[in-house]
Amino acid sequence: MEPHRWLPLEANPDVTNQFLKQLGIHPDWQFVDVYGMEPELLSMVPRPVCAVLLLFPITEKYETFRTEEEERIKAKGQDVKSSVYFMKQTINNACGTIGLIHAIANNRDKMNFETNSSLKKFLEDSLSMTPEERAKYLETYEAIRVTHESSAHEGQTEAPSIDEKVDLHFIALVNVGGHLYELDGRKPFPVNHGETSDDSFLEDAIEVCKKFMERDPEELRFNAIALSAA
Repeated sequence: MEPHRWLPLEANPDVTNQFLKQLGIHPDWQFVDVYGMEPELLSMVPRPVCAVLLLFPITEKYETFRTEEEERIKAKGQDVKSSVYFMKQTINNACGTIGLIHAIANNRDKMNFETNSSLKKFLEDSLSMTPEERAKYLETYEAIRVTHESSAHEGQTEAPSIDEKVDLHFIALVNVGGHLYELDGRKPFPVNHGETSDDSFLEDAIEVCKKFMERDPEELRFNAIALSAA
């Protein structure tokens, strides 16, 4: 059977904010650009920040690292709180939407949902599911797919054809219970990057982003957006 395939999303706050609005989330929190990793540029990002989405290229170096990281965590173990909402990715190019779901799901106590929010319903329905079941549920969840498709056409660059191979990937970084988690539907589990706090979360998340960039110094295709209090 053909894998499900969606159009890729841009890491563009206008696109992601419109997407959240269409999914029934009140604009108390909005995505903003992170213009750079230096302290003076980070100081321009409105606080508090409750999630960061990183768009990065999937390269051979990254894939080697990903395999090694998975083996290391499986061997050593890690602490992941049961309250972390994590889902797998089974739909090609759905990483932007899954990043958004991860960002909102792990901050749902802070969000104001509209009464008939399709994302609120998705989260309520899938709360008791496994990461794999959540992925399957998204495959059949028309309201989010349709919103994703319209958002994919919203960006500043022309959306690639649905069959084009896209080697850019989104992950979400969130603070759950004082720990910084990397949530990537291509990985078998969340990755705990250590302690964080509401005050230091943006700086801590950016340190994780810097590691992605340091692993691929020849690459320039990195982009971060932060979910900030509006």
